Amino acid sequence: MASTKVLITGVTGFIGGSVLSTLLETHFPSLKNIKLAGLVRGENNAAVLRSKGIEPEIIQGIEDLDLLRKIASNYDVIINPAFVFQTEAAKALLRGLGDRAKQTGKQLHFIQESGTSCIADRPVTGTYREDRVFSDKDDIYSYLQERNAAEEYAPRTTTLVIPQLGLKLGVKTYMIQSPTIYGIGTGFFSKTSIQIPVLMHAAIKAGQALLLGDGKAVWDYIHIADLSTMFELMLAKILDGDDIPSGKEGIYFSETGYYAWRDLMQGIADAGKELGVLKTNELKPITLEEAVQVGYGLSNPVLELSYASNSRSRALKIRELGWKSQKTERDFRKNFRDDFVAVLVQQ
Repeated sequence: MASTKVLITGVTGFIGGSVLSTLLETHFPSLKNIKLAGLVRGENNAAVLRSKGIEPEIIQGIEDLDLLRKIASNYDVIINPAFVFQTEAAKALLRGLGDRAKQTGKQLHFIQESGTSCIADRPVTGTYREDRVFSDKDDIYSYLQERNAAEEYAPRTTTLVIPQLGLKLGVKTYMIQSPTIYGIGTGFFSKTSIQIPVLMHAAIKAGQALLLGDGKAVWDYIHIADLSTMFELMLAKILDGDDIPSGKEGIYFSETGYYAWRDLMQGIADAGKELGVLKTNELKPITLEEAVQVGYGLSNPVLELSYASNSRSRALKIRELGWKSQKTERDFRKNFRDDFVAVLVQQ
């Protein structure tokens, strides 16, 4: 029997790289003989994968949608952490699976990463307020439709389009929506996340940790190791033939705890002061406009969703499939220092 061919995008990144390394060390029998490939840009990155025994698929940029579609048509499962804001690229990959499904008659699968900024509110500008704790057993798809009709947001658009297109093409789709991801990754390339390191870089630039808004808004978190095992378990269930929720019902949250933004920023301030990078552990209030100037790296509207909003979720579906987290609140608190050290290495 031919091995199942699995393509992972973003393997030079934090999530994709960690998922790849997790699958290489998997303990699930159904994943032992899969054939793994990674989507990368350029020959240099491809050479690294080859040295690890991983087949590379090379692109020069995400603009070549025809090439993405052609590459995808050679695989049975695609795990797509890379293209969250890039809806057209995600659609091209899914269409490639659709081409293969039509040609072979096989049931193929597409696992898409997204973020819980899709359910986040806007407490700083006061334009939208959301204090609910969402369960992924709720009708999240319909909620996201209503939100996107009022305010289009690229990751939300991707989350909505993929299940629709998958249904049309006969490809089963699954969506993992992640909150703040912390921890040091295990991939061959990037080892750090985005959210917390961006805040640390901004603190270094400003000389102290910065607080956007009143800091009372609350987000969830998950360690990269726990998130990676979610992808691993989901893939194992799929290949074992289990009929797990997919399509519009296939939106899965991921979380192991929560924090208020003021507490997170204080953790950054304390770690920076302890390491001698910041002269004070006091927080400096800033506006959205100032956050753009100090290097948060996002436009004003997206910045509020990602760094000052409420975004609460409960990951019930994946727990019902047997997933258990390994990391605790203690790991989250300890990680401020670990991330700061990693950020300093990048300086």
